[in-house]
Amino acid sequence: MVMAEKLNKNQTYLDLDDKYVNPVLSRSARIVAERAQGSYIYDMNGDAYLDLATGIAVNNVGHCHPKVVAAIQKQAAELIHTSVTVHHKRYIELAQKLVEITPKSLDSVFLANSGAEAVEGAVKLARYVTGRPGIINFRGSFHGRTMLTMALTTSKLYYREKYEPLPGSIFTVPFPYTYRSHLKDNPNAVVDNVFEHLDTLFQQFIHPEQVASFIVEPVQGEGGYVIPPKGFLTRLRKLADKHGIMLIIDEVQSGFGRTGKMFACEHEPVEPDILLMAKGIAGGMPLSGFVARREVTSKWLPGRHGSTFGGNPVSCAAALAVIDVLQEEKLPERAAKVGGEMLKRLQKFAQDKQYIGEVRGLGMMLGIEFDDKDGKPSKEIAEKVAERCLENKLIVLTCGVRGQVIRLIPPLNISDSDAEKAMEILEKSMTF
Repeated sequence: MVMAEKLNKNQTYLDLDDKYVNPVLSRSARIVAERAQGSYIYDMNGDAYLDLATGIAVNNVGHCHPKVVAAIQKQAAELIHTSVTVHHKRYIELAQKLVEITPKSLDSVFLANSGAEAVEGAVKLARYVTGRPGIINFRGSFHGRTMLTMALTTSKLYYREKYEPLPGSIFTVPFPYTYRSHLKDNPNAVVDNVFEHLDTLFQQFIHPEQVASFIVEPVQGEGGYVIPPKGFLTRLRKLADKHGIMLIIDEVQSGFGRTGKMFACEHEPVEPDILLMAKGIAGGMPLSGFVARREVTSKWLPGRHGSTFGGNPVSCAAALAVIDVLQEEKLPERAAKVGGEMLKRLQKFAQDKQYIGEVRGLGMMLGIEFDDKDGKPSKEIAEKVAERCLENKLIVLTCGVRGQVIRLIPPLNISDSDAEKAMEILEKSMTF
């Protein structure tokens, strides 16, 4: 009787969701979260789910970290909203902090609400300052769901399908996706192929002097947690410099310690002209932004871009607390250590599994790619693994252009015991 009441309580909310929430809002698990703490989400039944999705790389310091909660509560009692009517100190303090932790040439901050808004603002800045229309993106990318960012997104057709016409002057070239390349045994050749496509683009489609910016993820997110070969970003930076093209690096999913560095572009000696951030910045509060060089932003006249809610005082206070936690608890370093251990274990597990094509990762941004018997991407296996994990109270997400990849995005402060528990459930779920 008690169990029936618990199930009914959970199901009651699911029924209300089905009745009142727009069905376009898709969720990956049919559970109703009531609270969360650390690495766990608790549903209406009181059941605990180990969370390796973290709100899609948002809760880098875990759910409801005490320092973040305290910062939110304190700020909410002092100042909640100002918009652009006046300055407020949390925006200024956060801007200063972001300049301190981003590549050294970046020193001018704009705050918004979501990753897509950050992308939109960065593209506007690049076009305005250069006076050029063209934007070059990479196949498999994800940059958002607004009209402009959909035009920049190619990770899945359904993000763009039936929304045409989309904004123009956007040109797409391959991303160096080694595993799915016909040159997979030669990573350098995979990178060479990308730059051959860029050369063709410049010869046949758009002159480089008409290109405002490249926009690239240092590790592709929705596209499958694809890590480019070493040297790709360095080479792209050199090409951008050659033609006076701005380099926008999208760290919305890979930033704030996720890959073992504060930002993934730091794995190579590369500094972007504009660095995008969101997701992990504020512990779950809505906030995003981009950091550029003052010599660039000084040419962007006041009022040519803005935001009513961007840089909200409460979100800024949360972000300052998140950055403090990342630094004080040395979470980027922990992501590199524990994520590296998880990667090695999963790669060892996969050695004799033909249906596991590749296990790859950088820090705690890990991807497991599945193949069918013919070596083609298997969405079916990935979804089956995710379903089995959920049955065992572990939340994981899929990604990849064919939905063939399981992505693992643990809190960076996940305990050793919870990391071990997650690996055991994963290995059990991937055993066929």
